[in-house]
Amino acid sequence: MDINDLRGIHTVLVLLVFLGIVWWAYSAHRKKANDEAAHLPFDDDEIDRRTLEKEKTEKKQ
Repeated sequence: MDINDLRGIHTVLVLLVFLGIVWWAYSAHRKKANDEAAHLPFDDDEIDRRTLEKEKTEKKQ
């Protein structure tokens, strides 16, 4: 067993880890978390709108 065998084993292990991460990230049980993360940029707009509405109602009182 020389250095080239170790490099080959290392390459296979890294490939398996990469494929495992990809499988985990796109698995069905991550769908909800992925959908929430995809909508994060739009949530800021909703928070700003609610804050403005709250400020308007406080000023009227």
